[in-house]
Amino acid sequence: MEMLPISPAAALDEAHPCFGCAIRLVAVCGVLNSDELAEFKRGGSDIERLAGETIFFEGDRATHVYNLTSGALRISKLLSDGRRQIAGFLFPGDFLGITMEDEHAFTAEAVVDSTLCQFPRARFDAFVDTHPQLERHLYAIAAHELAAARQQVVLLGRKTATEKVASFLLMLAKGPACRMPGGDEIFLPMSRSDIADYLGLRIETVSRELSALKADRLIQLTSTHSVRLVDRDRLHALAEG
Repeated sequence: MEMLPISPAAALDEAHPCFGCAIRLVAVCGVLNSDELAEFKRGGSDIERLAGETIFFEGDRATHVYNLTSGALRISKLLSDGRRQIAGFLFPGDFLGITMEDEHAFTAEAVVDSTLCQFPRARFDAFVDTHPQLERHLYAIAAHELAAARQQVVLLGRKTATEKVASFLLMLAKGPACRMPGGDEIFLPMSRSDIADYLGLRIETVSRELSALKADRLIQLTSTHSVRLVDRDRLHALAEG
């Protein structure tokens, strides 16, 4: 998810429970002042998940909400025929777990070692009720996620394999979490299998399309988990069909 702009918060002193948080200004709590932020943090706890470990499963009771502070997550759903559909990837600063239902509709797993701030849902809801600026920011996040979901419908339903892969790389390049020093190289924490299950393709197709983009000198495969975008203009043209 691309980070939403927020108002800058004041610097925190070393005694503050959120001092040193690298994603504070892009996280949902970035709209809070120092005192409000301390109160908010005291209502939660920090948790860690190793790569492959689950934060919550589809069908689990939705008892907590989470703010991702480092790492990367995948959000997925198991289809009736046993296939997995990945609905999205989350990066530091992203918020998850909010639902109008009592159970989670998706499974959330760590793609790489990840840390999260965890908040009991009832306590979080009570805090939001007394802090309207946080409620407005959550509304903006929900609207952004709805727009992203609509874009994925187009991605899955109308685009060719080449267009899908090009669109995926450009989507990651927009978010600061995946941009590497220099600006043209992006970090791909997810596996080729994850990419395939997000784009609705076979693993072999993803690998073939990446190789074709490399052969056409649109990208360089700098490592298993990084890609340099060599010709963004041509990538955009491919993504748009």
